[in-house]
Amino acid sequence: QVQVVESGGGLVQPGGSLRLSCAASGITFSLYVMTWYRQVPGKERELVAAITSDDGSTNYADSVKGRFTISRDNAKNTVYLQMNSLKPEDTAVYYCNAQKTVRAPSRMYTYWGQGTQVTVSA
Repeated sequence: QVQVVESGGGLVQPGGSLRLSCAASGITFSLYVMTWYRQVPGKERELVAAITSDDGSTNYADSVKGRFTISRDNAKNTVYLQMNSLKPEDTAVYYCNAQKTVRAPSRMYTYWGQGTQVTVSA
């Protein structure tokens, strides 16, 4: 059974920090690209940050560059999102995604977590 479980969300003050965790099981974690997305009701899902499975390259949305850091610990089958200098605009449900592509024959495996709520408010 594959499980992807986010944790670490909560209520924080503007300017504060929070670290989200995403633990995956039932997969060979080191082979998966891990991505954090977020979604606000009535808005489209937004890619926040991603980290590759090979060289650990990262990609961030412009809105979070310099404030958020994605990292992974393959020994713990966990990806993290360190969020600093939080703004009210960061309020959203944050989702973790695990994705693996196989090139020959071509196919994709993708798994989603249930989401964790982050609220930034005074």
